[in-house]
Amino acid sequence: MKQVLTVDDSSSVRQMVGFTLRKAGYEVVEAVDGRQGIEKARAQKCDLVITDLNMPQMDGIQMIAGVRQLPGYSFTPILMLTTESQPEKKDAGRKAGATGWIVKPFQAEQLIAVVQKLVR
Repeated sequence: MKQVLTVDDSSSVRQMVGFTLRKAGYEVVEAVDGRQGIEKARAQKCDLVITDLNMPQMDGIQMIAGVRQLPGYSFTPILMLTTESQPEKKDAGRKAGATGWIVKPFQAEQLIAVVQKLVR
């Protein structure tokens, strides 16, 4: 079963993303901020990372850069799931290593379609 790491400081967003992905047959690992996201990614290899941008402790862009430094994560797809849609934020995300961008609130079908495209 494919494993997805979801990182968001909002428990309701983590629950919604987790529920949507589990229903589609994915195993979900959750983290509450970027620092914990890196710890969880280091502890077990995930097939995809979905992260929020604005979080306490460490934001999504710093976390993406950190995950990209971990062994085995050079080519792992990383999605930003955020309320932000400014081109400069997207650009910073891409520079850090983000693969794609989904703006909240998201549609469950849209999330699953993107995840299925990225995780084979």
